[in-house]
Amino acid sequence: MLALKNVSKTYPGSVNKAIENINLEIQEGDIYGFIGPNGAGKSTTIKAIVGIHDFDGEITFNGLSIKEKPIEFKRDLAYIPDNPILYEHLSGIEYINFILNIYGVKEKVDDKIQAYAKEFQLNERILDPISSYSHGMMQKISIIAALLHNPKLLVLDEPFVGLDPKATYELKEILKRLCQEEGLMVFFSSHVLDVVEKFCNKIAIIKDGKIIDSGLTNDVKGEGSLEDRFMEIFNE
Repeated sequence: MLALKNVSKTYPGSVNKAIENINLEIQEGDIYGFIGPNGAGKSTTIKAIVGIHDFDGEITFNGLSIKEKPIEFKRDLAYIPDNPILYEHLSGIEYINFILNIYGVKEKVDDKIQAYAKEFQLNERILDPISSYSHGMMQKISIIAALLHNPKLLVLDEPFVGLDPKATYELKEILKRLCQEEGLMVFFSSHVLDVVEKFCNKIAIIKDGKIIDSGLTNDVKGEGSLEDRFMEIFNE
């Protein structure tokens, strides 16, 4: 379980908190959507979870505190930002192997690499330099590299931005399969409310740095659509 307890963040030079008293629990098998307008605190929360930002409060993953045991905390975690920054002098396969080395993966995963590359239509470009890739292709390489060390928690910031419709479909199918079969936990931010409503079993809505509502998708959205609920909150 990933648990955030009273997590707050104030950026240097600011008197206002970017996020304030965030409390969330993501459990095994959850696909947890995190939604809110620009500037609401989604990326700040995610960067606190993955250890990029310092923060007040407590974040634990399977009992490990990211403040006290950051390396152990991150060992079973994978993070994909909204704008992946890769080593462009490497080829796609070289970057994937670099990430596998960082995580100390010893077993052969060539078959998995080829399978994921085929699913994301990268099998003919995986030997090409990343400098020749589009944004969507870099996103796909980041996703493949993240999945291959079998993380227990996958954190994504706007994962569907830049992906073509087929890649979006494939990513959703892969994540659903891993959550159902291996208990993967997925936590991601998105502006695509229709996808969040259909794809996620749980949702949290953030506004002005505070969680407004969270829980099971059907409970959060109520009788109408998630878009209706979202607009209701932000028109208040």
